Amino acid sequence: MNQSVIRFVLGKVLLIISVLLLVPFVTGMIYREREGLIYLAVAAVCFVLGFVTSKKKPERPTFYLKDGCIITALSWIMISVIGALPLVFTGEIPKFLDALFEVASGFTTTGASILNDVEALSHASLIWRSFTHWIGGMGVLVFLLAIVPLSGGTNINLMRAESPGPSVGKLVPKMRSTATILYMIYFSMTGIQAILLLFSGMDLFTALCMSFGTAGTGGFGILNSSVASYTALQQWIITIFMILFGVNFNFYYFVLNRNLKKGFAMEEVKAYFCIILAAILVIFLNIHGSFHSFEEAIRTIAFQVGSIITTTGYSTADFNTWPTLSKSVLVLLMFVGACAGSTGGGFKVSRLIIMFKTFLKEANSYIHPKSIKKIKLDGEPIEHEVIRSVNVYLITYLTIFVISVLLVSVEGKDLETSFTAVAATFNNIGPGLNKVGPCANYADMSNLSKVVMIIDMLAGRLELFPLIILFHPSIWKELIQQRRCRRRNDC
Repeated sequence: MNQSVIRFVLGKVLLIISVLLLVPFVTGMIYREREGLIYLAVAAVCFVLGFVTSKKKPERPTFYLKDGCIITALSWIMISVIGALPLVFTGEIPKFLDALFEVASGFTTTGASILNDVEALSHASLIWRSFTHWIGGMGVLVFLLAIVPLSGGTNINLMRAESPGPSVGKLVPKMRSTATILYMIYFSMTGIQAILLLFSGMDLFTALCMSFGTAGTGGFGILNSSVASYTALQQWIITIFMILFGVNFNFYYFVLNRNLKKGFAMEEVKAYFCIILAAILVIFLNIHGSFHSFEEAIRTIAFQVGSIITTTGYSTADFNTWPTLSKSVLVLLMFVGACAGSTGGGFKVSRLIIMFKTFLKEANSYIHPKSIKKIKLDGEPIEHEVIRSVNVYLITYLTIFVISVLLVSVEGKDLETSFTAVAATFNNIGPGLNKVGPCANYADMSNLSKVVMIIDMLAGRLELFPLIILFHPSIWKELIQQRRCRRRNDC
């Protein structure tokens, strides 16, 4: 374990968070709110700690995937704790566990809330909640790679540990350039959405908050009614951008580089849009008679389907009252999730494609035992290592999910509430069904359930393994051995 690199990167993350905390500070100053000063104080402390921690450069700049996972897990736990402090100090969320739940939900782009009255928050805290979505959407370490040169040639281990999907590669030879390209696309799409919302009649503050939440596929709104109070045009803009942010960002890179053939040949993207269209059609046939017009029906259904599959979590209707078939479709979409390499959560469409093709291959082997057939994705053979990792991911995913449901069920709520609460937090969606539906929240959940769901939110956003590795006994054993070694000065 390369502790010097871990210390250095965590220090840099602290510096980044100290700068990002200036956004709610400036907002507070604009609206003349004292809460903004609290954000400035926390930012100052983070800056000092980050400067001291990262002042000394790593002794050995090279680090491996294990170190990348540890850095990622520690970074996300750290930013969640730090991000919760201003909400506690301002008194807007007095209990630390509730504040941690809210901010962890923000950074992991889950959007599950414990707040009964969102509109009672200061402008500084409202924009901080939405801004945590934007920070967590692409990833704080991807942002770090884009602005801070890390030597050693192993930066891809940070990208692999934080970025969603079964595999992560480089768009261009240098990892830092890849991170920069991703953030340029991310920033540009966020800006375009904000501008469109402004032209639709939305004020600047609201447009920024909604764009941050949409870009990160998070779902924190600034009104108690979520998105239901906005105009039809504004709802369509948010719907379109939710779906666009759920697309693999490699697709946008290929399109921008005029490699349209490669971009539009991506099987995951095509499957993603097919699933969305199929879900809209099924729900429309099931409930279209409940709406006043065809446009309202399509808009409401498309919004909710886009919100759930991209794991954004915004709502324009109480889908908890929809028929069982429609609710079942939405629950299934919770598990499907968006594309790999997007800001969305869930199991990921690419993994489902790989699993489906693996199933077809195995079924074919029963009919033709001697046949040798390679599984391909986008015309390229899928390595056995990727297939193995998808299978392991599925087993781990189901294990954590089952344990979480059992733990949350201890407090005695109905199965629909417990099951969908875990599904919504583990898949980084936000609203579930029944007592955690779109018109409710997680305030009444027990402390045990909140702790379980905080862990689920972090595990779901980090693709499980970085958080699991952090608590692996061998990691702690190695850490103790290294400390003993330094004490004896024989390292």
